[in-house]
Amino acid sequence: MTRDDARRRRPRIPLRLGRPVRWQDQPLTWREAKPSIITAALKQATARPSGNWYVLGASRSIAQGKRPYGRTIGGVEVIAWRDRSGRLRAGPGVCPHLGAPLRDARLVCGAVVCHWHGLRLDGEPYAGWEPFPAYDDGVLAWVRLDTLGGEPPLERPVLPVRPDPARSLDAVFEAEGVCEPEDVIANRFDPWHGAWLHPYSFVDLTVREVPPASPDGGAPASASPASASPASGPDDGFVVDVSFKVVGRAVVPVRAVFTAPEPRTVVMHITEGEGRTSVVETHATPLGEDARGNPRTAVVEAVIATSERPGFTAARSVAPLMRPLIRQVAGRVWRDDLAYAERRWELRASGRFPG
Repeated sequence: MTRDDARRRRPRIPLRLGRPVRWQDQPLTWREAKPSIITAALKQATARPSGNWYVLGASRSIAQGKRPYGRTIGGVEVIAWRDRSGRLRAGPGVCPHLGAPLRDARLVCGAVVCHWHGLRLDGEPYAGWEPFPAYDDGVLAWVRLDTLGGEPPLERPVLPVRPDPARSLDAVFEAEGVCEPEDVIANRFDPWHGAWLHPYSFVDLTVREVPPASPDGGAPASASPASASPASGPDDGFVVDVSFKVVGRAVVPVRAVFTAPEPRTVVMHITEGEGRTSVVETHATPLGEDARGNPRTAVVEAVIATSERPGFTAARSVAPLMRPLIRQVAGRVWRDDLAYAERRWELRASGRFPG
């Protein structure tokens, strides 16, 4: 191998020096961010099937511990746990005996034992208690609620294509806000706000393509209920060129495509640049109403990163240390994005904004 060949095969440093453009001097995006485009993308997403699957949370959150994992989804109390073999189980969070909250029950030998009177549930139907279908995709835990969803059920959730788990690092961030799932999804269908609302994370953002609306305003005819492939062009989603800020003027430029495989999920695929094939999945799970009757939604964001660089192997080896850092970065962005979603819901609920 010649020296030139070695140089060509050596991974290029992904960092670039960004242009020193002041926040107020960056290109205006309000003319491009047309409400009609966002509304059409949202309508297409909500027309896609979900099979009644809802994200519970991170797979790691449901461990073989002392108590079940509990969450209310759409007003339905749900518990999840792992049986003795490690299989994910889920079911109603209300004890069929006298209504005790099973999230406070104990796990004994892979079964839920109610702390009020000792009723034991092993995940099979018993005493009027019927389990919910559950699915663990290796990063996220899902539950199927057919009564809540009201759609024809699917055997498993609609999942996007992800990088090889053996060569990737994943982290899951969770937050809750006063809004509905569509407000979270609408936020993701507005990529134009990135450099304005999050100047600490993104610069040089340009939306190259937007998804065309289908003739009837619904989902594209090619939408598949079984899987979601990586986006590659305008027929699949929003194509965005953006640079992630690292420190100072140092940035990492990438091309990303935003797609919606199902109505409560938006996925950002990195298609060019550093971390190609990495994904960021944003899932919106309705929780139900708070004490004031306002809707609450959980944002569950899974970052699944990969890289061909040798140093990434070292990063994977210290994954427990990396995950809190990834969650911290996601949390800073979602502090602003949840305010965006909550504001959108407030305006819709008051009739001051169409929706």
